[in-house]
Amino acid sequence: MTTPGWWPRRSRRVRGEDLVRSLYNEHGASLLAYATRLTNDRAAAEDIVQETLLRAWKHSDALTAEKGSVRGWLLTVARNIVTDRARARAVRPPEVAEVTESPSVERDHADQVVDSMAMLGALDNLSPEHREVLVEIYYKGRTVTEAAQVLGIAAGTVKSRSYYALRALRAVMSGGKTGTEVPR
Repeated sequence: MTTPGWWPRRSRRVRGEDLVRSLYNEHGASLLAYATRLTNDRAAAEDIVQETLLRAWKHSDALTAEKGSVRGWLLTVARNIVTDRARARAVRPPEVAEVTESPSVERDHADQVVDSMAMLGALDNLSPEHREVLVEIYYKGRTVTEAAQVLGIAAGTVKSRSYYALRALRAVMSGGKTGTEVPR
């Protein structure tokens, strides 16, 4: 609460750190509540209170009792700081998050050829049943139902063979054994 004649004479004014301390002790809670209400952000409100007290320290001449309420002056300064920050945010372009992943590198055609050759070699190590299911589904792009019709087997069998064929293919590609031990 502001007492009348808080600084009745210039010679008795509080200076420096004592000024900021006394203003904070007397008006800090109400300033923080006001700034929090304006910003809906406690951390931003604390920054605003700090900036308000800094401006009070810089412009201590304006805090004379003759000019009105010290609390009113502080609340006006706080409101102006909030307004200035909102305007600055509206004008400033949005910040772009840092890119954490490296830019993608396009694969060379030679890499695709090498991969295709490795895949064909791995497919040769699979059983004929597994190989034909993978060729129908992944190379010819057929659905499970279409592959089942072409191969003359049930759709469930296509799904099962596809599952075990992929497991066997993964084992072959990673340098493991051939897919002959995997059930058909």
